[in-house]
Amino acid sequence: MITIKLSELLHYTPVKRIVGDPGLYVSGIAFDSREVTKGDVFVAVTGRAADGHRFIDQAIDSGAGVVVCERLPEHTKEYVCYVVAENSAFALARMSTVFFGNPSDKLKLIGVTGTNGKTTVATLLYRLFLQSGYPSGLLSTVENRINQRVISATHTTPDALCINRLLAAMVDEGCAYAFMEVSSHALDQFRVAGLNFAGAIFTNLTHDHLDYHGTFAHYRDAKKLFFDMLGHDSFALINTDDRNASFMVQNTKARVFSYGLSSDADFKSRILENSFDGLVLKVDGRELHSPMVGKFNASNLLAVYAASVLAGLSIDEALTAISTLTGAEGRFDVIRSDSGITGIVDYAHTPDALKNVLETINAIRTKNESLITVAGAGGDRDRTKRPEMARVAASMSNKLILTSDNPRSEHPEDIIAEMRQGVEPQHFSRVLAIADRREAIRAAVALAQPGDIILVAGKGHEKYQEIMGVKYPFDDKTELTESLINR
Repeated sequence: MITIKLSELLHYTPVKRIVGDPGLYVSGIAFDSREVTKGDVFVAVTGRAADGHRFIDQAIDSGAGVVVCERLPEHTKEYVCYVVAENSAFALARMSTVFFGNPSDKLKLIGVTGTNGKTTVATLLYRLFLQSGYPSGLLSTVENRINQRVISATHTTPDALCINRLLAAMVDEGCAYAFMEVSSHALDQFRVAGLNFAGAIFTNLTHDHLDYHGTFAHYRDAKKLFFDMLGHDSFALINTDDRNASFMVQNTKARVFSYGLSSDADFKSRILENSFDGLVLKVDGRELHSPMVGKFNASNLLAVYAASVLAGLSIDEALTAISTLTGAEGRFDVIRSDSGITGIVDYAHTPDALKNVLETINAIRTKNESLITVAGAGGDRDRTKRPEMARVAASMSNKLILTSDNPRSEHPEDIIAEMRQGVEPQHFSRVLAIADRREAIRAAVALAQPGDIILVAGKGHEKYQEIMGVKYPFDDKTELTESLINR
């Protein structure tokens, strides 16, 4: 059990005022009043959905001896120490790093940010270093891992308390490296404040999360915060094929390196072959074979290669390991059926990601077959991308079936209606609407002929569908595979 003096816990936290005894010892940190136990610090974080200041009394009743807040309660209790911080979310992050012994100082932590490619790049780096003999950890959208041990993931980037707890466990279990996805939400909410990143990777920036950030500029600025926080000993690796790359590192103290397929860069690659069987790349003058597919994966593999070299692997060691890597779950998963139909499951849930996947398929196919796409859009999320996703899918597919994704509190039919608005008139005849996702996948299989290609986009690795607050078991890959078998 960890115990620490409050004054030590607050060492890196900007504090306006302390009311009470800073010499108290605390045994835990919580920001959810329902998880408070005796001797904990309760951090009242002001969030979008709820304000932690409303639950201060509940936390004290559960045993909190210290409250960290931005506003001192009107009525205080003399047996409780109140710490007034400039920003409670920032305080939570800095306190979490101290409480768990600054674990990011004890391994090489490398973060990946960008709209697309975060999961693939982080996962491939984790697999590469682990199979190269370096104990490693992973924090990703799909799962968290400590060496071979799997810990379920609920967010792209966990909360600050969870991040530091996981990193501390990685240190305890001998990890030398850790790789994590760093989302714009996490940066905006200070979840990674206080972490010591040995390296940061920028993949790309396209339309996403405008429901949260409001404008593309705010979304871009949130990503840039990652590179602003890096120290002189860190590296920043940017994709110069993306026009936002140089903006990301304008104010960074880190050593800047670049990678690119079509632009001048420190690490370069060229696609020699691209088929459903994989890629052949020329990487810094050497040939690399990979079972992964598509131009976007060529870019992801180049990022992995560059980051692994910058993190300490030799060029030969990196290229040898990369050639054996397979993609992250739900990222361009290819299913071959006995009837000759090719099924593809991909997490693409933004206009740009969907465009990348469809471009990849269209670059490989002969055009003598049909491409049938099944796609939807999530409820309670950025509505502006819905018509654009449908426009892209309809223009690049022979047939498009609009369906539900995770409708959450919205009605699937309403989401589909908004998607339809993006379909251009000349493509109206290509589009069907089937709100039930299982039935939509079955319809795509029924429409397909031998040789055709079916893309099921949007959910990828997810094993559920969220409808009206309930998560129902659902797996795109399982549904598509079973439909193809039973065809």
